[in-house]
Amino acid sequence: MIHSLFILNQHGEVLIEKHWRSVTPRAVCDFFWDEVNKYPEKEDVPPLIAASKYNLINIYREDLFLVASMLSEIPPLLVIEFLHRILDIFSEYFGGLEDSSIKDNFSTVYQLLEEMMDHGYPLTTEPNALKAMIRPPTLLTRLEAAATGKASGVSNLLPDGTVSNMPWRKSGVKYNQNEIYLDIVEEMDAIVDCSGQVVSAEVSGFIFANSRLSGIPDLSLLFVDPDVIDDCSFHPCVRYNRFERDRTVSFVPPDGHFELMRYRVTPRQTLVPPIYCTAQIVYSSAGKDDGVSSGRLTLTLGCKPVHSLILNNKGKSLSFEDVKVTIPFPKAVRTTHLQTNTGTVLYDEASKVARWTVGKMSRERNPQLTGTILLAGGRPEESPSIQVDWKVPMASVSGLTVLSLQLLNERYRPYKGVRTITKSGRFQVRSS
Repeated sequence: MIHSLFILNQHGEVLIEKHWRSVTPRAVCDFFWDEVNKYPEKEDVPPLIAASKYNLINIYREDLFLVASMLSEIPPLLVIEFLHRILDIFSEYFGGLEDSSIKDNFSTVYQLLEEMMDHGYPLTTEPNALKAMIRPPTLLTRLEAAATGKASGVSNLLPDGTVSNMPWRKSGVKYNQNEIYLDIVEEMDAIVDCSGQVVSAEVSGFIFANSRLSGIPDLSLLFVDPDVIDDCSFHPCVRYNRFERDRTVSFVPPDGHFELMRYRVTPRQTLVPPIYCTAQIVYSSAGKDDGVSSGRLTLTLGCKPVHSLILNNKGKSLSFEDVKVTIPFPKAVRTTHLQTNTGTVLYDEASKVARWTVGKMSRERNPQLTGTILLAGGRPEESPSIQVDWKVPMASVSGLTVLSLQLLNERYRPYKGVRTITKSGRFQVRSS
């Protein structure tokens, strides 16, 4: 199975290394980073890279690389899913995946990796079971560790879930106010050309839950039209046979936040994004031997009158939130001078990336970004692909609606809430 695991930041620095079956030399990280530098975008790095002796399986998320080394062939999707689960656990423990959070909590990271894998095989991956053995780092646990000399957050008690048929839920859960919330989140991935035509598009959906229910609640989730979703995958708590029989999601939930299921949306007609982005870059010639010395950028955002989103509250217009635009300029660009009529824009000289934070976008005023580009050499051969991030609350592409959420095995009546959000995934716009 997995022999070693390396956690690298976006600059190739090894933050954490953990070995289980044998020690993998750090030279494989240098080989891996040489492979990363062959690709213009880190997201384009192949998940499986063969070295001279090791097979390297990697994932990239939030400026972090997780690289697992193996000597024999194993199912790659198993390793990829386990690596994603590691990052999910880190995000839940530390509140994010920044370099500083990994470095500041390196002892907790090693403890988690030790419990999550046994001799190279996945062991404990449920957050509730891990939190019973290793408490999340807080100021109190750090003070306790400093006073007692013991490792921070370590518990000598075996979690209840490890000796039951429901390892995802701990026993004896009690709340004064019982409540459960569901978030139906659909992500739209799309590539749009410079004329505004959709080159490719797909939509994937996720249902996240936050359960604060006492006892052992048995829940049944029913949808109005479950046939709009396809290719479903579920949390281990879901009874898959029941869903195959009558399309009912029946489950005993873990305690706290968890991902209940994910699915793929098959649009019944051509997918039309709700937002448009027009980007135009014009270069001017410098004359003799220098070629192009400058250029001008004009970028405009706006809402489309016709789109593929289905609003939960009919009669209300779209409301765009957390709108951001990322522009990776070519290496030939020396610097930029950008201005905007909405939000703020920052240009990073080192990475050649401009980040425009729009925030909430209104229909009355189209956000616009303009400015000049100074070049260090000739005219760039390629035009940048612009990443646009956005979020539309109370809307979905599939129109998936919850019919009911029934509770069995318990006498109390919990408070239930459902929220629908559509947001961008990898939404790229090609500039002209």
